[in-house]
Amino acid sequence: MGQYILKTDRIGFSVWDKSDTEAATTLWSHPDVMKLLSATGTYTSGQIAERLAREIQNHELYGVQYWKLYNLETSEFMGCCGLKPYHEETDIYELGFQLLPAFWNKGYASEAAKFSLNYALEVLKARNVFAGHHPQNELSRKLLTKLGFKTFTTEFYEPTGLVHPLYRYYDVTPQQY
Repeated sequence: MGQYILKTDRIGFSVWDKSDTEAATTLWSHPDVMKLLSATGTYTSGQIAERLAREIQNHELYGVQYWKLYNLETSEFMGCCGLKPYHEETDIYELGFQLLPAFWNKGYASEAAKFSLNYALEVLKARNVFAGHHPQNELSRKLLTKLGFKTFTTEFYEPTGLVHPLYRYYDVTPQQY
């Protein structure tokens, strides 16, 4: 489980490291989690290793990642939520969250996403925050809207082979790209 670097009322945030292969595999091989994240509905062991390495690298280079989440009451691994640089910009971030099904519909995604968004704006002084989701993921759309994100544009997402809606946080001044 490791040391928590951040906490909400119910969630401990922890940094991914090379020893987290089991947690990474639990999350990124789960068919219900992956069905809207990959065109094949799964990640191979190689893709899981690449994803874990990318999260570790994002933390080393930028101080952020889609942090591991743990239930503070039970110490159970829940999934991940956090930030990554948006197209390698260091003051523009993408918010993302992926939870195991046992933690769906209990407010955990909302709690973790809101905390991560506030971290981007208050601690990192982000110039902008974006988020996207699979076009069929209605629950993610509802959550992003609830958090205050507004539809901004669409973007091709290679892992699914689809064009995904892209949102920006409404409190952040739009930038020209």
